[in-house]
Amino acid sequence: MQVMRRTLVASLATAALAARIGTGTAAAADDTLARLRAAGSVRVGFPNQVPYAYADESGALTGADAEIARLVFARMGIASMNGVLTEFAALIPGLRADRFDTVLAMFVTPARCAQVAFSEPIYAIGQGMVVKSGNAAGITGYDDFVLKPLRLAVMAGAAQAGYAKALGIPQGRVIAFPDGPSAMAAVSAGRADAFAISDLPARRLLATAGAARGLQLVPDFADPVINGRPARGYDAFAFRPADTSLRDAFNQALAGLRETPQFLAAMAPFGFTRANLPDRTTQELCG
Repeated sequence: MQVMRRTLVASLATAALAARIGTGTAAAADDTLARLRAAGSVRVGFPNQVPYAYADESGALTGADAEIARLVFARMGIASMNGVLTEFAALIPGLRADRFDTVLAMFVTPARCAQVAFSEPIYAIGQGMVVKSGNAAGITGYDDFVLKPLRLAVMAGAAQAGYAKALGIPQGRVIAFPDGPSAMAAVSAGRADAFAISDLPARRLLATAGAARGLQLVPDFADPVINGRPARGYDAFAFRPADTSLRDAFNQALAGLRETPQFLAAMAPFGFTRANLPDRTTQELCG
């Protein structure tokens, strides 16, 4: 009888501890949303990537992701948005280390879904590739880097590095750079044969670089096929896994914004149109 009583007491204590831990985790997640609303400001990590999220000539944070985030947070009662410029590869570690509350300009992938909680996507975008003007190497796509000893530039931590790996490009031929401009400079200087990046930022980077750089897009570029599907990037906002209440409130406000003309109008100056509206959910992309 005494043994049964001790066992019952131990079981109840364990259950009480589990309940306290569960409640504490939920409370901590709820606290982030409450804290941001009370402060009226949110910290956003961004990679300085045109046209997604970048600092303009005056130093102000702008881009398609930044403008959508600003509108969504305003709907949540959070009026101020403070940008934290971060190299792309350091965005997820920075988020998990509490350097900021959300991340802008990140494609949803299963590997990233294991580390962060994504909002629903805001747009979908195809791929591109930047080469030297004239394209003397005759590069048409990723397959050329499997078959020929060519060097492919990517941004560190970007989806294109994953595409290269999935397609069997030897890792010794893939060179990671901290951002788009440095990868563009590498191609221009002959330190890489091409730069793999999404189509819209490629066009914006080329426009910014100007003709003097001697660069162009690969014409008629076709999206690489990964796991039986064309590799389109679906962009969403990343939150810490514990901050599901914040992510859910963001999704609710985002859904409301999508029903208004403001949604596309906010992204239009950066080259996005109705054709870029996403056709997949975060659950599908994470799966």
